[in-house]
Order: sequence, then structure tokens, then C-alpha cells
Amino acid sequence: MSRQMVRPGGRSARVQASVHTAVRELASEVGRDALTVPMIAQRAGVTPSTIYRRWGDLQELLSDVAVERLRPEATPGDHGALPSDLTAWAEQFLDEMSSPAGRAYIRDALLGDPDGGNAGQCSAYAAEQIDVILTRASERGEKGPDVETVIDHVVAPLMYRILFRPDGLDAAYARRLVTAVLDPTGR
Repeated sequence: MSRQMVRPGGRSARVQASVHTAVRELASEVGRDALTVPMIAQRAGVTPSTIYRRWGDLQELLSDVAVERLRPEATPGDHGALPSDLTAWAEQFLDEMSSPAGRAYIRDALLGDPDGGNAGQCSAYAAEQIDVILTRASERGEKGPDVETVIDHVVAPLMYRILFRPDGLDAAYARRLVTAVLDPTGR
């Protein structure tokens, strides 16, 4: 994770929120590549030294903002059965992550965090969402794979394709991955 100390509430939370808001607003106004720490600090109402002290540099700040933006906003939808729940989630995941904004967030999350903590947090977000789907299915009496199997057979190939082989990547590919993980025998 980034250097910042995360505390619930108080000045620290207000500073983080105002800086994150400033980054998002300015990125949409002037473009991500034009961002500078002084510009962000001025918009957020803090000093540049506050940003440097909490985040280290611009890339770490962008990484922190990206991880926050990659956090799912809602629990996965309940479509009544494991195949439809997991398929809908995989299609949405693909749509969000393969969009230009999604790719930029992925890049920023990874570039500003060489020790891999942000990648781990992003992975944890996906695992939490998958766990909700699998737990719901189990409560309905459905059998399914474990979270790590879905990560390995659905999320990992999607991320690889998003990052390295995006041509031809579509919802049908996500559906094929879900079908294969739910019925590895191909029946």
C-alpha cells in the first residue's frame, strides 16, 4: 500500500478525500498527464508538502486514487443461480477493467506501488466479490469452485488479456471462462 496512514474520520480522512477528489476532477478537466502535485494541492486546499509527506510522489498518489477507484461500489447482483451471477459479474468486471479509464487505473495502481500491495488490494476486491457470489450460491444449495479457482480461471485470464492481448476481447470470452470454471469436464 502507499505510505499514507489510514485513519477512520478526522482530519486525515478529510485530507485524503479532498486530495482524491482534486485528482479525479483535475484529471477529467486537464488530463491525467498534465497533473502536478502543486496543482492538486491547490485544488484540494492543502500544501504540496502535505501530499509529498502522505504519498511520497505524484505516482504514489495516482496509485492510491486508482486503487480506491477500482474498489467495487456495490455487491454483485443476485440473478438467482451461480452461472448467471458469476457470468454477470465477469462481464461487468471485463467491461469496467477493459475500458480506457479501467486500464488507466490498473496502470496507475501498479506503477505507483512497486512492492505489490496495491495489486494485492485490487485482487482482494475481486476475491471479495467472488466470495459473495459463491457464498450466495452455497446458501441456495449450489455447488461451485472455490474463490482461488475462479481467480485463476476467470479473473487471471481476463486481466492478462486486458493488459496484453485486448484485441477481440469481449463478453463472449468472459462467458466461456465462466462456463469452463463451472463445468471443467465440458459437459
